[in-house]
Amino acid sequence: MTSLSTHILDTADGCPAEGVAVQLLTAQGALLFAGTTNADGRCPGLPPVAPGRYRLTFAVAAYYRARGTALTDPPFLDVVAVDFGVADDGHYHVPLLLSPYGYSTYRGS
Repeated sequence: MTSLSTHILDTADGCPAEGVAVQLLTAQGALLFAGTTNADGRCPGLPPVAPGRYRLTFAVAAYYRARGTALTDPPFLDVVAVDFGVADDGHYHVPLLLSPYGYSTYRGS
């Protein structure tokens, strides 16, 4: 099994993104985990995964609304989905750099 982690940084406000709802799903849509980021923007408790395809979803608009950020209706970004593959054992880190109008991700360490 492969360990999995994520870390969300709010690049618009220059801080960890606390309170973002995160879900981990299989490629077929089965829910494996649901949680919320902590004060450091991390989501503890993500389960180990086997090689395969997965999706992490991040509730971006709800996070920014909770912070009092004015968003368009509908918001430009509502839920960000990152589809990724796990090819081997080890550790997979999926960070998210976030703002109300853009995001970036990569395979971290």
